[in-house]
Amino acid sequence: MHFADKEQRFPLLKLEQLNDQQRPFADEILKVSSIGISGPFNMLLRSPVMGQRMFAMLDYLRFNTSVPRNLNEFAILIQARLWTSQVAWTAHYPRALKAGLPQAVADDLKVGKRPASMQPDEAAVYDLCLDLAKDHMVSDATFKKARELFSDQQIVDLITVSGVYITLAMLSNTAEDATPRGKTPPLQPLPAR
Repeated sequence: MHFADKEQRFPLLKLEQLNDQQRPFADEILKVSSIGISGPFNMLLRSPVMGQRMFAMLDYLRFNTSVPRNLNEFAILIQARLWTSQVAWTAHYPRALKAGLPQAVADDLKVGKRPASMQPDEAAVYDLCLDLAKDHMVSDATFKKARELFSDQQIVDLITVSGVYITLAMLSNTAEDATPRGKTPPLQPLPAR
């Protein structure tokens, strides 16, 4: 999606524009964000109480989750791909690779293919995320595989990180955020199902 010629739906807030509720929240964001207050943070700042609560959830889901980092980042990338969330993909692709997700897995996902070389735990994450996205439920077979590999807490954390990143993708896509800092969008739209 290229939105360069359109008026921005939610112009990027500037720090000097922020009110007394937004400013402390922006300071929290700037401590950990690789994209500043752009992307979904620009939207969250417009509802600072909700945004701070979402940000606290993100703190848990990104830094304190029970899910191994490579698999957590994979779940985030899956939602970024399904929602063509340029911002999330741009931010999390390098993190996923650094956390140990094989590049071949990430690159297959990027082009909309089921990754060919997944390990069993990666396949369980992929299937769980896809079942939820496609069917809005988890099949018995998918749940059985997840149950063999993950604790209850890990399954709950995987579902929650997926839902939160869907919400962030909805915010970014509604705002028509292409990519941070004018980078070329990494994702092409997926073919219609």
